[in-house]
Amino acid sequence: MFQGTGSILNPTVVAALVAAVVAMLARPVDDWLNRRRARILRVERVSDVQRALLAEIRAHVVALESQRLDAEGAAALLARLRESGRFPFIPTQANDRIFTAIIEEVHILPADVIDPVVTYYRQLSIMASFAEAMRDEAEKDQARAVEMFADYLELTESALESGQEAVRLLMTSVFFGEAALRQMLERESAAALAARQAQIAGLARSLPGELVELRQRLNKRSSDRSDL
Repeated sequence: MFQGTGSILNPTVVAALVAAVVAMLARPVDDWLNRRRARILRVERVSDVQRALLAEIRAHVVALESQRLDAEGAAALLARLRESGRFPFIPTQANDRIFTAIIEEVHILPADVIDPVVTYYRQLSIMASFAEAMRDEAEKDQARAVEMFADYLELTESALESGQEAVRLLMTSVFFGEAALRQMLERESAAALAARQAQIAGLARSLPGELVELRQRLNKRSSDRSDL
């Protein structure tokens, strides 16, 4: 009776049931494997993008550091330019090629890295636009272009500072991980908050005495005027 064509133990039926069960079990396993592969690929891509940006930003930061002028050096340079009436040559730079290539993928970066990186490249864009405006102005009025160059030096300093911050955060994320980056920023935020609270507490302690001193000075002035 078990070998009849209508029996559920018919080899054909059994084979079909086994195939159906295997297919049912394989689908969630395949989905899990696909998600796992996607996560691995995403982690690798995030790492690749961060390393590429780190290399590009760090190279430019090193160049800016080597060209950096202190306040005295900047003043001396501007004085020489004003005296000579000549506008310095500012080459067209391309320090954002990697960022431009991966700009559509910026969203995959750790949240704490995105803002510093975007801020740095925005600063480069401002510098490039300002440099172009200076070149145009130099053709009409070199003296005016020299004065604009003083502002350009300040933009360069801002770019250096934003680049250093981006490098610091990228290096932490690349070499120690996103969790370590978050912990570092939380510690820094807590330290800044504690310093701010200490400053406020100091002001609160000194304010009553300062008010008393101010009141005494005002009373003394009123007394001096009444004597007149």
